[in-house]
Amino acid sequence: MKKLTFILIAALAIVSGGNLFAQGKYGADSAECIKYLNYYQEYYKQKNYDAALPNWRKAYSICPATASQNMFIHGTTLLTRVFNKTKNQAVADSILMLQDQRLAQYPKNKVSILNNKGTYIVNFKGNDSKFVYDNLNAIMNELGGETRASILVNNLQAAIMLFQDNKLAADDVIGAYNKAVACIEASTPKNAEEEEQNAKVRNDLEAIFAQSKVASCENILNIFGPRFNADPENVGLATTIVKLMNTAEDCLNNDLYLKAVTLMHKDEPSASTAYYLYRLHSANGNTNEAITYLEEAIAYPGVEKADKAQYTYELANFCLKNGMKAKAYANAKDAAELGCGYTGKAYYLIGTIWGSTACGGNEIERRAPYWVAVDFLQKAKAADESLVEDANRLIGQYSAYYPPAADAFMYDLTAGQSYTVSCGGMSATTTVRTRN
Repeated sequence: MKKLTFILIAALAIVSGGNLFAQGKYGADSAECIKYLNYYQEYYKQKNYDAALPNWRKAYSICPATASQNMFIHGTTLLTRVFNKTKNQAVADSILMLQDQRLAQYPKNKVSILNNKGTYIVNFKGNDSKFVYDNLNAIMNELGGETRASILVNNLQAAIMLFQDNKLAADDVIGAYNKAVACIEASTPKNAEEEEQNAKVRNDLEAIFAQSKVASCENILNIFGPRFNADPENVGLATTIVKLMNTAEDCLNNDLYLKAVTLMHKDEPSASTAYYLYRLHSANGNTNEAITYLEEAIAYPGVEKADKAQYTYELANFCLKNGMKAKAYANAKDAAELGCGYTGKAYYLIGTIWGSTACGGNEIERRAPYWVAVDFLQKAKAADESLVEDANRLIGQYSAYYPPAADAFMYDLTAGQSYTVSCGGMSATTTVRTRN
């Protein structure tokens, strides 16, 4: 029993980084502790690291952890040099142990210590995905939004490697991705540069996750479908599902996505959630519901003008695609007025609407829509030079359908005269044009 007690005491003395029975900052043998601290530090300052190492080892064996925080910092540097030369994993383990000992004695420096430890884990234990994943996870749990970006990325990569080796479930990898994103969202950037860095890290995480194919539509449905059915009012779960499905390919056309976004919109309605619902209903062939939600997104208070212009132009195209020309025309006109880069495109769209509209009536009434079409195509060219070639092509086609001057004369019309066209629920004032 006495022998066992002695072994335990000896082990504790080693782990504590010094003499268990030390008294004061430098321990019971303070003179020796100070001597070897001075010896190694002098060599260290001179960058004579080979000479510093044995003296550091002696100081570390004699001095208590309270003697100097630099003893752990410098020791890490010295042992890292040894590891880089030898690749000895025992040395790597000693470096990680130094971080734990320093943290135990100097907890005020927890953030930097744990972030540094995470970097050492990646550098020294990178071939052991399980070790990396388990230990970086622990660091992320401890630091949350203060976790270094590289740790977030490397933890996700380790999780993906374990998944590919059939040592981790898809659910766990999805959890690793969600945790990394949560850490980014919980961080508090101090300046614009840090905000930009966070955005880059988030993009990197999304790219890595998407490329892994872990979050396939099938996996998301299999993992989260039963959960959502069991807890259909869980907004947090719905948000997670939407974020994951946004990274997966061809994952819009399913009931789970639709239900999740619907719940998010119900809990906290916004222009963006209304727009998501438009996209989902559109993908599912629910035309009326899609239009309703896109109109809601357009009318939402506080929606940015650029977003409003995009939504309005998109609604015009959607209505035209579904045979609602009058509604498409009205929204295209609104989009042109909003501008934000959509004026030329909207005018071009209006030109195609009038150019494809078949009106009844006499010879002039049937051909008059082409005058309106050309009016708007000319406006499109003026507003957006990238449309010049396409607009000129359509103008050439439509002008071939102008009525002959003789036919116009029979209806008491001459070129240049004002003329109002009303057809298919649309109306526009244009100018008479004829061909000779």
